Amino acid sequence: MRNGCRKAMAVAALAALAACAQPVPPPAPADPYAGTGNVARYTGTIRQGDLPGTVTAADFVRTAGDTVLFPENDAALDGTARATLTRQADWLKKNGSFSSVVEGHSDEKGTREYNLALGARRAGAVQEYLVAQGVDAGRIRTSSYGKERPAEVCSTPECQIKNRRAVTIVKPGAGV
Repeated sequence: MRNGCRKAMAVAALAALAACAQPVPPPAPADPYAGTGNVARYTGTIRQGDLPGTVTAADFVRTAGDTVLFPENDAALDGTARATLTRQADWLKKNGSFSSVVEGHSDEKGTREYNLALGARRAGAVQEYLVAQGVDAGRIRTSSYGKERPAEVCSTPECQIKNRRAVTIVKPGAGV
C-alpha cells in the first residue's frame, strides 16, 4: 500500500510539473528586410497580368474591341474585322468564365425583315469566326436587331457605316 501511495504521488507530481511546463515558442520569422536600413523595399520580380477577379466586360471592350463593321448589304469579314475578332477570341479563351452575345445590326436601307436577316448573318459570321479561333460554341449566342437599334440616327453614307455592325457583349458566366 505504501508503494502504491508513492507511485500515485509520483504520478501526481509529474502531472503537476507537466502542467507548469512552458510550451516551446515557435521560431521567430526571418525578417526579409533585415539589413536594408529603415526602408522596406521589395526587390523581387512581379509577373505581368490581371489579378484574379479583376477582369471585367469593360476590359474586353478596352483590350479587344467589341464592334466590327461590314460592307453594305454584306456579312463578309474584312481584315480589320478579322483582326478585332482574333483579339476577341484571345480574350475569351483567356477568360473562360465569360460568355458572350453577338448582336447583328444593319443600316436603315431595306425592309425590316431583310435587315433582321442581314443582322443575323452578320452575327453568325462573327460567331463562326470566334469558334474557328477556338472559342467554345456554347459560350456564344447570337441575336439580330436589324435596323431597330442604330448606333447613329442619320442618313449620310459616312454615318450609316457605323450601323452596319456586329457587337460582341461579354458577361460573367461560362454558359449562355
